[in-house]
This record gives sequence, structure tokens and C-alpha cells, in this order.
Amino acid sequence: MKKDIIHNDRKQECFAVNFKRKRKVLFRDRYLYLLLLLPLVYFVVFKYIPMLGLQIAFRDYKINEGIWGSAWVGTKHFVRLFASRDFYSILYNTIILSVANIVFGFPMPIILAILLNEVNNMPFKRITQSVLYMPHFISWIVLGGIITSILSPGTGMVNSLIKNFGGEPIFFMGNTGWWRVVYVFSGIWKEAGWGTIIYLAAISGINGELYEAARVDGASKLRQMWHITLPGIRSTIAILLIMRMGSVLQVGFEQIYSLQNDMVLSVSDVISTYEYRIGLLNMQYSYTTALGLFKSLVGLIFVSGTNYIVKLMSEGEASLW
Repeated sequence: MKKDIIHNDRKQECFAVNFKRKRKVLFRDRYLYLLLLLPLVYFVVFKYIPMLGLQIAFRDYKINEGIWGSAWVGTKHFVRLFASRDFYSILYNTIILSVANIVFGFPMPIILAILLNEVNNMPFKRITQSVLYMPHFISWIVLGGIITSILSPGTGMVNSLIKNFGGEPIFFMGNTGWWRVVYVFSGIWKEAGWGTIIYLAAISGINGELYEAARVDGASKLRQMWHITLPGIRSTIAILLIMRMGSVLQVGFEQIYSLQNDMVLSVSDVISTYEYRIGLLNMQYSYTTALGLFKSLVGLIFVSGTNYIVKLMSEGEASLW
């Protein structure tokens, strides 16, 4: 009995000491927690509370009746979605464009960051970085107009060069094969430079003594990149790849919409444009909410699967959880 009383007293003392210690730490870092409060409020208000609206996918939603007043229909909209031919067409187009973006677009910021890191002429390096960053700040509507003008079969600069060399003009924006190429490389042009920022920051954290030791051993620049720079930013690459896989079905609406036309609709109609056309223009909110829920579920599976694979390959050193 006495042992139990002593044991309980010790537990209470430990709890009181831990509580005081935690309260002291909270008070010490109170301003940091206040700063953390703003993003928490943002995620709660704009990310978590709107998740209540996901039940629209299981209701026959009508604006005048509201979410709670609309009739519950279960999986009716999911059955309709998976029975639709349009769904498999837009899913195929989305996967093709997304995979092309990952294969060709994801490595470009890494390559550019490594090349920029090797530039010793600082004025030239700053000018190059500014030029590479610039397209990121231009809207897709403006860039879409620029790209369409440059690739115009009649007056476009590219086709003028082709004709000067004796070739036949190509209707890039009206050809389904060329349109996909234009889509992928326009995305690289706009975002690759901006993506180098994270990788340059990661490269700057690599110990410079490793490069000095490699130079002493006679390693070339290419060897230094392969054996020092790339392993040094491996965890950053892995984490960004995991995050990128979460949006595998979220091909950017603005880019597609600015480059899309009726002649290439068979390859350019993706989930985001389909949601806009069917959900907003035709006001089929429940149906497109079901599609959005499916898209989010697929993204979750891809993130979890990629994280698991990366965790196994890196032995837990480069993963989100």
C-alpha cells in the first residue's frame, strides 16, 4: 500500500515537473507559436472545413436546397462516372500529359540548378537566373497568346524559319502530336527556372570540403556533380518527387485552357477542363465533386506508394513520414 502511494506521488511530481517545463518552453517560444497560428487558421478555414462539402458527391445537390437539404443518393454519381466513356478518355489524356510532365519536366530544374552552381562569373549567373525566373511571373493567358503567335503557321517565327530553310509550315497548335510536345515544353519554359531555387538552396548546404577533396583526387566537374552534388541533394529530390506524385491527376487548368482549341480536344481535354465544363458551366456539381474525390484518392495512393518506395530505397533517410 505504501509503495503504491509513493509511486503515485512520484508520478504526480514528474507530471508537475514536465508540465512546468513545457509551460516554460511555450512561454519562451510564444511568438513563434503565434506565427504558426496564421497558417493553421488558413488550413482549417480553407482546407479542412470545406471538406464537409465532399458529401455533395453522395447527394443530388441543388443550390436552392443547400448541402444538408439535398437528397442523399449514395454512390449514384460514382456509378455514372465510371460508366461514362468521357471519363476514361479524360483520364487517359490526364495521365499521358502528367507522366510527360514528370519525365521531362521534373529533372529540368535539377539540371539547371547543377549547371548554375558551376558558373563562377557572378554577374552572368545573376542575369541568367533572372531570365530563367521571369516566365514564372507571367500568367498562362499571356504566355498562351505568345506561344500561339510564335507557332502560327502563317506569321509565326518558327514556321518562318522552317519556310526559309525550304520546309513546309507546321500547324503546331492544330496537330494532336505536336500539341502535346508544345504543352510539355511550354511548362518547362515557364516553371523550370523557378524550380531551381529549392535545389540551389540544397546545393549551397553541401560541405565545400568534399569538392576540394575531389579536386585533389583529380575528379572532373562531371564526376563531382555525379558523386557529390547529386547525392547531396538526393533527399530534396525525393521529397519533391513524392509531393509531385500527389498531383499526378491535377494537370494545370490554366495552361491547358490557354493552349486548348477544338482541333486538339481529343488529346487536350483533361480532368480539370472537364470539371470546369461539366461542373461549372453545366452546373452538375455532385457529379464533378465525385470526380474530384476520385482524383484526390488517387493522389493519396500515389503519394503513399511513392513515399513507401523512397523510404525503402533510402532506408528512411528521405521520406515525408
